[in-house]
Amino acid sequence: MTTATLTECEVLDLANELAGNWKRMDCFAWFREREIDDSDQWAIIYTHHRESGLLERSNAGVIGKAMMPFTEKDDDDPDVVMETHSHFAVGWIAGFSIRCLDEEGIVTEAFKRYAELHVAMDQYSILDEEDYSNREYEATVENIVDAAKSLNDEYELSDDWQYQVYSWLSDNECGELESTSDHGGCPSEEALLRAMNALFKRNETE
Repeated sequence: MTTATLTECEVLDLANELAGNWKRMDCFAWFREREIDDSDQWAIIYTHHRESGLLERSNAGVIGKAMMPFTEKDDDDPDVVMETHSHFAVGWIAGFSIRCLDEEGIVTEAFKRYAELHVAMDQYSILDEEDYSNREYEATVENIVDAAKSLNDEYELSDDWQYQVYSWLSDNECGELESTSDHGGCPSEEALLRAMNALFKRNETE
């Protein structure tokens, strides 16, 4: 997983920049403002939404996992709270609110961890290559299933046929597996026909 090393001054500058950012958001009301006394020291960080591509979802997963230890606290006052808000354009948008500075103006450990990931994404867009690659693979397999719906009845398919088709395309027509708009590869019907003809027996028709 990609990380970045920051100086204390750099982390503090970022914390001061983001603290209270929710006040500057247009057409937005944060209901938790009434539940906490230090709302000015909190920031809202959005990581993904309903229409997000695979990269954004992958990075969101990495960041969310890194933030989870900070969502639990014995005094019911955690430094991170996971949040999902409605959005007029994309239906919903998700992320978390985070306490940037404590009551003494010291950067919280939660924010330090987030800052590392935030800067790491600026340096290299993919936080976890393996996670992103797995998401591309699974999305492409799902796209193969959707694209081949009209062809399924024509062949005697095995239980794992979609994975066999993926492997055949990877070996013979890898260009068909290239991700489209960051939502996985979507092979053409012609390529799927070639793969399925090579792999499976056609059903006999009357």
